[in-house]
Amino acid sequence: MGHLELYHLASLALRHTTLSIMSQHKSLQSSSGLVIKRNVLKRFERVELLRKRGQWKVGDRVQGLRKTKPDV
Repeated sequence: MGHLELYHLASLALRHTTLSIMSQHKSLQSSSGLVIKRNVLKRFERVELLRKRGQWKVGDRVQGLRKTKPDV
């Protein structure tokens, strides 16, 4: 086995071990199924909410939607 092949294998092994020991930040971990209320809606959620309120109908633009607060 040549030096280049050994270097390549060593770098693959190093990358593999680095990826397997990475941890996840505490803010990204779910804590026993608690649901956190989001204050920002995705576009399809905003369209659905505006449609229910009668402020959006089929054929209207989906860009530039009005500000929408989620229902509580």
